[in-house]
Amino acid sequence: MTKDYLFEIGVEEMPAHVVTRSVKQLASRTKKFLEENGLTFGEIDTYSTPRRLTVLVHDLAEKQADIDEIKKGPAKRIAQDENGNWTKAAEGFARGQGLTADDIYFEDFKGTQYAYVHVQKSGTLAKDILLGMDQVVKAMTFPTKMRWSHYDFEFIRPLHWLVSLLGSEIVPVKILDITAGRKTQGHRFLGDSVVLASADDYETALKRQFVIADAAERKAMIKKQIANLVEQHHWQVKLDPSLLEEVTNLVEYPTVFAGSFDKQYLQIPDEVLITSMKDNQRYFEVYDQDGNLINHFIAVRNGNEQYLNNVIAGNEKVLVARLDDAQFFFDEDKKYPLQHFVDRLQNVSFHDKIGSMAEKMLRTKIIGDWLGKQFGFNAETMQDFDRAADLYKFDLVTAMVGEFAELQGVMGMHYARLAGEKEDVALAIKEHYLPSSAEGDLPATKVGALLSIADKLDTIITFFGAGMIPSSSNDPYALRRSAYGIVRILLAQNWSLDFSEALPTLVSAVAGKTPAKLPKDKDSEQEIADFIRGRVKQYLQTRDYQYDVIDAVLASSQQDPQHILQAAKVLQDHHDDADFKPVVESLTRINNILAKGKFTGSTAVDAKLFSDESEQALADAVNQLQKLDATDLDQLYAGFVALQPVIDRYFKANMIMDKDLEVRHNRLAQLAAVSELADRMGDLSKLVIK
Repeated sequence: MTKDYLFEIGVEEMPAHVVTRSVKQLASRTKKFLEENGLTFGEIDTYSTPRRLTVLVHDLAEKQADIDEIKKGPAKRIAQDENGNWTKAAEGFARGQGLTADDIYFEDFKGTQYAYVHVQKSGTLAKDILLGMDQVVKAMTFPTKMRWSHYDFEFIRPLHWLVSLLGSEIVPVKILDITAGRKTQGHRFLGDSVVLASADDYETALKRQFVIADAAERKAMIKKQIANLVEQHHWQVKLDPSLLEEVTNLVEYPTVFAGSFDKQYLQIPDEVLITSMKDNQRYFEVYDQDGNLINHFIAVRNGNEQYLNNVIAGNEKVLVARLDDAQFFFDEDKKYPLQHFVDRLQNVSFHDKIGSMAEKMLRTKIIGDWLGKQFGFNAETMQDFDRAADLYKFDLVTAMVGEFAELQGVMGMHYARLAGEKEDVALAIKEHYLPSSAEGDLPATKVGALLSIADKLDTIITFFGAGMIPSSSNDPYALRRSAYGIVRILLAQNWSLDFSEALPTLVSAVAGKTPAKLPKDKDSEQEIADFIRGRVKQYLQTRDYQYDVIDAVLASSQQDPQHILQAAKVLQDHHDDADFKPVVESLTRINNILAKGKFTGSTAVDAKLFSDESEQALADAVNQLQKLDATDLDQLYAGFVALQPVIDRYFKANMIMDKDLEVRHNRLAQLAAVSELADRMGDLSKLVIK
């Protein structure tokens, strides 16, 4: 026999961002609890609102399965001493089965006497096991927790009621002073309490009390009502998924409505209006059919349509107050030239161990100037970069960014445009913050991309120099994200940068220009290069490169992310080719011989020491490969395919470890030249070949 089991936790209103993850956690922990206690069950449905977290377990067995089985224990010589007394091992074995040592009997198994017991046990009733659901609740974790009254127990919000029904029977789970029953609560203002007849009544009964317990249904209602409004007024709305999720978890009974504000506020940059509506008020912004932002918004009420006009008026009043502030800040900021704000950055700290924001901008400019030359930027582009670097943090001290911190960069772009700066300069001020998340949008302009890389490189160099290096579990300044952003931008722009060469030059270039501490030696600089290379691994992993390919390319001496990516592409593309295995085996054999011979000398080869035509053939082939463009790894791999039979003939015809030391060294030098070429790809011995 099976029954459905309902368990609801009623709380004070939770923050919207924890609702979905919390009910998923409750379902996961409930599933684990039931499995560990040997209860079979079907699907687990979840329900959630700001005031409740609920699971409905379908087809839960009414009791555990009965046990009737023979259990084997220790050998007789271990179970009894020489006097026939039970040992602790025997007593422990029996106790573990819920029996005593007197229940043990012995039987022969493959010539040895072993202890056995016959275990017969009726399964525990589900209603008794479910009393332990309090432990499921107490084990739940949250970003922040609260305590209340005199209790030490912590939860996301104070508990107010519990429902625990197995079919129609109450399972009186108790947490603190609350004992679960069959009474749940309807909408705080529109509904009443509900006495549930059975677990299956839950969703329907709550709907009658203005609670849509199914979050997916609430979300669908919101989307449908918004669609109706949009169609009615010939608007467009961009349904931000995160905002939609948030408003879904802010309400129990959603009613969508539209409001408006004075058109005069449309002169404020769109991003300010959208931030005021979306981030501060949880409104959806509205566009006309041409995609232009208009003076309307769409919001979601937690209730029905009663007194909706009052709700609309109240929301409009709150929004206008915020827009008045934004208008004031915007007008104030426009009174000053950009240099006014730039000068104030002398007194703005970047970090107390590193220096001011103005000093950071100076270092960034020096770094970017050197990088621009490496990337082949023309004079006009570099002029735009220099101007952007002189300005790019100025908006941090504007009134608007002081109020709307999330608009840093965005307001800098708008103010730069108003001041008559070139478009690439204005865009770079915004784009230097990109990517703002691991896989976020990248800068679209070359100036913005260069400024972003230079700014992030300065951050990494100075934080490492000050000893604030991320640990395995701690990265408070998001340096890994900065390094990953650098890697992504370099690869997207197809820019090559060997960090083992670039970092010493950059550190030297900025040394003495500001008081910031810098990496003190080559080992410190290499630590930064390796740190950035670690983000190349992350990049390859997120793009489904095979693990052995990643291991191989990262084991090379290459420090240019572009080169490492190209090597990974070549190896991945050819991984399943028929000639891949013999090529890899030949090159791996060479490395093994060099390691065994402990070769560390020059790769210069003396043709006068050749004694077989295969040596000259290998020398000629290697010479041709060395003439290839070092970045053309497709051609290099094709060269290795052609080289493989040449290497085979070489090994068959020659004893590498010849007794004549000059000949031995010459042959090892030939192999070392091949190994140097192979290192452009990586350590091929790490490849898994079949």
